[in-house]
Amino acid sequence: QVQLVESGGGLVQPGGSLRLACRASGSIFSINRMAWYRQAPGKQRELVAAIGSADITVYGDSVLGRFTISRDNAKNTVYLQMNSLKPEDTAVYYCNIHMDSVGYWGQGTQVTVSS
Repeated sequence: QVQLVESGGGLVQPGGSLRLACRASGSIFSINRMAWYRQAPGKQRELVAAIGSADITVYGDSVLGRFTISRDNAKNTVYLQMNSLKPEDTAVYYCNIHMDSVGYWGQGTQVTVSS
């Protein structure tokens, strides 16, 4: 069994910051790719950021320059540092990992950006 648990979501004012974390546990062998996705009400789920082998990173256009993804391999944890948050960033954020060509999802954490 593989479990992903996200944390760090909450309510923040525009211009503020949050740091999300996702730790994988259970039957972990090797994680090839870790990523964050988000889904706002009435919209499709979209890629926020991903980090793969050799710490190569990819960011969605809407968050480039504001968000930073990182990973701690020893802890099987991926982080998402979110700065200069905007109301448009409001969504449920989901952790995703690929391991042995199989994908796994967390249950999501709510991020709300509002005055």
